[in-house]
Amino acid sequence: MSTAANVRPAHEEVVEDATGARIASASELGVFATLRRGVQMSPQILDGIWVTLLLAVAAALGRVVVPIAVQQTLDTGILPEDGPDTGRVALLVGVAAAVLVVAGLCSAFVNVRLFRSTEAGLAALRVRAFRHVHDLSVLTQNTERRGALVSRVTSDVDTISLFVQWGGIMLLVSILQIGVATVLMSVYSWQLTLVVWACFIPLFLVLRPAQRRVNVAYTAVRARVGAMLGAISESVVGAETIRAYGAAGRTGRRIDAAVESTRSAMVRAQKLVALVFSSGVLVANLVLSVVVVVGTMLGIGGGLSTGELVAFLFLVQLFTGPVQMATEILNELQNAVAGWRRVLAVVETPVQVADPGPGGVRTPRGPAHVRLEGVRFAYPGGPEVLHGVDLDFPEQTSVAVVGQTGSGKTTIAKLVTRLMDPTAGRVLLDGTDLREISGTNLRERVVLVPQEGFLFDGTLAENIAYGTRGTALGGGDRAESADGATTVTPGSALDDRIVEAVAELGLTDWVADLPDGLRTDVGQRGEGLSAGERQLVAIARAYLAEADLLVLDEATSAVDPATEVRIARALDSLTAGRSTITIAHRLSTAEAADLVVVVDQGEVVEVGPHVELARAGGVYAAMHASWVAQTR
Repeated sequence: MSTAANVRPAHEEVVEDATGARIASASELGVFATLRRGVQMSPQILDGIWVTLLLAVAAALGRVVVPIAVQQTLDTGILPEDGPDTGRVALLVGVAAAVLVVAGLCSAFVNVRLFRSTEAGLAALRVRAFRHVHDLSVLTQNTERRGALVSRVTSDVDTISLFVQWGGIMLLVSILQIGVATVLMSVYSWQLTLVVWACFIPLFLVLRPAQRRVNVAYTAVRARVGAMLGAISESVVGAETIRAYGAAGRTGRRIDAAVESTRSAMVRAQKLVALVFSSGVLVANLVLSVVVVVGTMLGIGGGLSTGELVAFLFLVQLFTGPVQMATEILNELQNAVAGWRRVLAVVETPVQVADPGPGGVRTPRGPAHVRLEGVRFAYPGGPEVLHGVDLDFPEQTSVAVVGQTGSGKTTIAKLVTRLMDPTAGRVLLDGTDLREISGTNLRERVVLVPQEGFLFDGTLAENIAYGTRGTALGGGDRAESADGATTVTPGSALDDRIVEAVAELGLTDWVADLPDGLRTDVGQRGEGLSAGERQLVAIARAYLAEADLLVLDEATSAVDPATEVRIARALDSLTAGRSTITIAHRLSTAEAADLVVVVDQGEVVEVGPHVELARAGGVYAAMHASWVAQTR
């Protein structure tokens, strides 16, 4: 089969190039826009908010009863002209106590309702952010360290919780309390009320610019925390390599630098917070002193009774307390906004490989036919790696894609499995553009078998069961428990199917040699198994998936002869009767394939059977001759 018959001019249809999408460090929304967007994403936070707010108002108003009760008790119960009235004192104290009990109950209900609604909202936010992370392409995920990405769904959301569970409604209550206190103070003495406000106005004027600086400081803190978690996560995952190369010192210094950077950012932020909060405390104490002096002078002049002056002092406390609390809440607000912006930055990152969802096309199961028409692709920030590729992968045909490192063959595999979308052209499955096919349907029909499949902490059987994608396998058995964990019950239909698959792949003797057979714990990332054994698990998963098209990235890692034989035998059973595309690193695979595709510098230069290409004297013939010479 000649090259000219299979390589046509590039397809001119160009789709939107979203391959360069990056996860921003933080959203650029303002404070109030961030809060509004955050609440829109987590509407559960506002569930029953009006009832909660009314209860909070009742709790706040309950505090006002103390100054009024004190004033009435002193002026009409203890210091009246006709002498103390113990009955009135008892009545006033009893009423005040009853009101305070009701206010305390209201406050308790507020806390319960707030925690219930906000935890529901934050849980929804975490789920949405986590789901979006998985919807992002691998290319986009790679723009940020994994640990830093995880921190956005965990620690950054945690910064929001304190504010939404306590700060938000307390800020509203504090404003209300300041207003009520101002009205009551005016009733007792408008002169002292003006004195109080005159002392606080300068604080209010400097508070806004100070909050801007606090916001910048907390934004830096969240970024440093993410970087620190990324460095720590990377060092934990790569611990074996670090030890093997004696890089513990370098790694330690890098982590120390990340920790120190985080510490410095936190100290800077807390210094600003302490300055703002201390300013509020200073002004509050100043106000109290001024009120005592001016109030005494007014009392001597007959403008205030003893009870009114004492009540006014209580009201000043009700006024200054919320002001101090408001400064603290505003600081928490800046921290929450910084965390919210980082979460929003993830959620608002565009999805390049978008699942059309329920509206997507469902292609019928059966032999898979794949075509690439004018496919072009460039990785973010790099040159084009595929240049107008046209290819036809016939159904029920084994195809080997070969080429030098960096030629573009692995990119073709990622495009066929739709881990990425082409920047131009189309990839068709049975005549339908992959971008139009439902994601569920595509994953049912097309499965990628990587060089080394990722293994989760659990048993061998549980890891193999991932190939079922949680679907029922008879008898109502499922590969997922109620909490989402993969479980395989011994003797269940699923367990029997795994045993059958292992036997059909010729792996029964291997499983029998393991300490606990299918119940063997593979450890984190499958560290309890060798590289070759991890590949066997990946093959078993793919076998259970029963896909119409298998895309295999052939392993090149050295394995012992027995495992290599097992892998070859298992692959023969896996690929029998199916359409397969193998990214071949060893030309023995190409020799056994029905069709060989040769990729060179982003272009398909040869297509045909092994025998024909080996005789043609082209790129493949040279590669094969070199390989034969090396294996002798």
